[in-house]
Amino acid sequence: MTPLPAPDDGATSARIRQRRSKTRRAIELSILLIALYSLTAYLVLPTIWTHYEHQKQLAGVPMVTRTAQGIPGDPISVGLIGDRDDIVCVMHTAGWSPAAAISLRSSIGIAGSVIFRRPYRSAPVSNLFYLGRREDLAFEKQVGSSADQRHHVRLWKVLERGSEDRPVWLGDATFDRGVGISHYTGAITHHIAPDIDAERGQFVADLESAGMVTAKYQVTGVGPTLAGRNGGGDPYYTDGEVWILRLVEHCKKHSGPVAELPSPLATQIKDELWHSIDQALTK
Repeated sequence: MTPLPAPDDGATSARIRQRRSKTRRAIELSILLIALYSLTAYLVLPTIWTHYEHQKQLAGVPMVTRTAQGIPGDPISVGLIGDRDDIVCVMHTAGWSPAAAISLRSSIGIAGSVIFRRPYRSAPVSNLFYLGRREDLAFEKQVGSSADQRHHVRLWKVLERGSEDRPVWLGDATFDRGVGISHYTGAITHHIAPDIDAERGQFVADLESAGMVTAKYQVTGVGPTLAGRNGGGDPYYTDGEVWILRLVEHCKKHSGPVAELPSPLATQIKDELWHSIDQALTK
């Protein structure tokens, strides 16, 4: 019987070393790719996309509201340039109603509106906090026959004098799609629709069509967000921009076109990419 040849220990060791070398290179490449991704996604791109050229005093201002418990709430998505009287008149002209303050009477009223399907155009909205205080103004626009569904916005005065030498207000425009239970606290609340940008667009369109806007522009908000959660645990997504509207003064209707101040090229490219993502999400 012919004996089997002895294994080539040198060749086997070489193959083991080769496999280990490939594994090490793969691990090193993976670490490098993760580092590059993290650097790009969390530092480079946010820096490139951050812009406040039209309202420089907003740089560094937080762009997310909070609940009374300190839970991050709705993102800031809109802004208005004008004094309080301008805003009240503009919102009325655009068909939005001021929200009633939260009280026993208004709470019973909104419950009756939802249960019995009857209108309540000044139904209260839950309080949110921004820069340490609850909203200064709140407005809504009812959809259907009750307060179950509605457009609404809370507004906070952020600057006494902005770039236009007029007060600057920031707000969280969202659409209440129905009443339900908070995912975080179990309290009865409205659930918002996830597409923040769609509601922002509706808000802007309402004020523009009413002839109450002379110019508009973007500043950086919360940033591109695919998996956000508000104070009730509702998911949301947004391109992360805040559209700021320069309102007419003394409620004098504007009949000409609305001037749109350009954003930086990097932001325009980001918005185009996000538009493609948004179309895929809404299919």
